[in-house]
Amino acid sequence: MLRRFFGTFAMLKECVAMSLSNIRGNRMRSFLTVLGIMIGVTAVIALITTVSGVSDSLSSSFSSMGAGTLTVSVTGSDLKSGMTDTDLDELAGLDIVDGITPTVSLSARVSRGGSYETGISVSGNSAYYFQTNEGVVERGRAINVVDTANTSFVCLISQEMVDTFFYGVDPIGEELYIDGVPFLVVGLFSDEESESIASIFSGGNDILVPYTTALKMNNENVVTSFTIYLTDGVDSEAAADVIEAEMDVMFSYEDDCFTVTTLSSVENTMEEMLSMMTALLAGIASIALLVGGIGIMNMMLTSVTERTTEIGLKKALGALPWQIQAQFLIESFLLSVIGGLAGVVAGLLLSFGLCQMMGTEFALNPGAIALGVGFSAAVGIIFGWAPARKASRLNPIDALRSF
Repeated sequence: MLRRFFGTFAMLKECVAMSLSNIRGNRMRSFLTVLGIMIGVTAVIALITTVSGVSDSLSSSFSSMGAGTLTVSVTGSDLKSGMTDTDLDELAGLDIVDGITPTVSLSARVSRGGSYETGISVSGNSAYYFQTNEGVVERGRAINVVDTANTSFVCLISQEMVDTFFYGVDPIGEELYIDGVPFLVVGLFSDEESESIASIFSGGNDILVPYTTALKMNNENVVTSFTIYLTDGVDSEAAADVIEAEMDVMFSYEDDCFTVTTLSSVENTMEEMLSMMTALLAGIASIALLVGGIGIMNMMLTSVTERTTEIGLKKALGALPWQIQAQFLIESFLLSVIGGLAGVVAGLLLSFGLCQMMGTEFALNPGAIALGVGFSAAVGIIFGWAPARKASRLNPIDALRSF
């Protein structure tokens, strides 16, 4: 038994040596075959690793932007179209709530002097918004509780608005007309105005005004969108259940009147989208691996034809069919594995470069590496099986007759 084991091991070792010798003997053909596998594995590794890095960066960004917040969107009912100030104060009075920032958006015509622009994005916010988003105001002052209580016509503008309407002029203290109404510019805010999760859904804004003023400009008296900031240590999922229960009472338990979005739900949706995109891209990249597998099959079939005499001699000297088949399978396997390992290195380097260009963190993905190497090895075995089987079934007499 032990002798048979060592005999088989020695035979396999000899097959590996002969396979490597044959690969070196056909350098150009072997290189082109390996190149096909390498390109396929490179594409798979680079795409999966890059998307994984982007996913990790997005997750960490979500965690930093949306920790401890809930976003609420109100569609309303026939009896109640939105949230009044009394409703918001009732929610703000809950122990789990630290504060609430209503958001009212509108598109307006903005003018000053002889210049005007249409479709300018105006957002109404509360004083609490500026307290929780430090660094938003670059110059001047923020909107305060007096502004919201008095429905003051004051605003903060972005640098783009400064360049458009106040080129060469200090905008602080100047007037800007929004839909024909004069607003006093009290401050400038950063173009990256907010690091909260709510800013992702509201998009970028050009002008910030008190939310009460924005409601008045929209001829509305209720809020349909707001962000809830939770008390430190409060679980967002549990808080969402409490908020939903309170709002169910406000809307008389009617269905589909509002939606409470938590950070985890946004992350789950994003992860599902990225997973689908990863699977799609990996599937497309795998086509290159199949093409490389066809190249391996073509090379091995050619090799069988060229080595017909060698196969005949081996079978005439007593080589068994499985030994002939093993030799060609090993050669096919080695070609694919060499291409797979080279593809892993090239794919990681390409992914690192892409992550650097996109400004995302590069992270090794063991699953992608295992998939690339495993897939390449499987391709070598699957596409090498038919040529190996053909070689093992050659008649030694017919093979030697071609000598």
